[in-house]
Amino acid sequence: MPRETIVHETGYDMEHEHVFIPQHRHHFETEEQQREAGSFGMWLFLLTEIMFFGGLFFAYLLYRNWYYDAFVPASNFLSVPLGGANTAILITSGFFMALGVWAAEVRKKNLLVIFLILTTLFGLAFIGIKGVEWHDEWAHHHIPGAGYDISEFVNPKAHGINDEKPLNVDMAQRTQIFFFLYFGMTGMHALHMIIGIGLLIWLIARAQRGDFTEGYVAPIENFGLYWHFVDIVWLFLFPLLYLINRHPLH
Repeated sequence: MPRETIVHETGYDMEHEHVFIPQHRHHFETEEQQREAGSFGMWLFLLTEIMFFGGLFFAYLLYRNWYYDAFVPASNFLSVPLGGANTAILITSGFFMALGVWAAEVRKKNLLVIFLILTTLFGLAFIGIKGVEWHDEWAHHHIPGAGYDISEFVNPKAHGINDEKPLNVDMAQRTQIFFFLYFGMTGMHALHMIIGIGLLIWLIARAQRGDFTEGYVAPIENFGLYWHFVDIVWLFLFPLLYLINRHPLH
């Protein structure tokens, strides 16, 4: 019987004494080569993500420098407790994701499924809290556009804000730039979270079948890199949007 037939039917390469896993693709010579190619592709993808979010961070810092007097009072409308809670939730989610990678590597199927589910639940909690924050800004008419309300910045005392100096109308209009960047940056981050949660659901279904506890852990490892990247982006967003020049306001 030809060697290729033996390998195909038994999964065992007698010449190289190597057991092939079902997920091994034919265009890779070894599982290790396939794993390295996948990891390299993930790092390239994350590099493009770094450049994308780096552009957003640069735009935010540039406009904050140009319209400092508008950005400071606008940023003080964000809720530090909610932002802090989301930071703790996302760090915890990343911790469970790291445990999930470990569980896959030591071939503990049940633990892997549990850790992936916990990662998903904490991710959903993050999205839920972010939705509460966005609703608060909508209630205060801080959505950039025709319905944007500058009265809280032009006459803060009329809204019960006594320790903020009034802005002239022109500078108050510039606060829209802050909220435009706020919704853009947190919205793109939340989109990455939603995509990640969708992938987690897919990984959980496969993990329950035992796909990642028989030596094939590359998808879990690569997704872990993606999830930790999302964590790191938020760790930059939180201080930039919520904490810089913070003072008691509401």
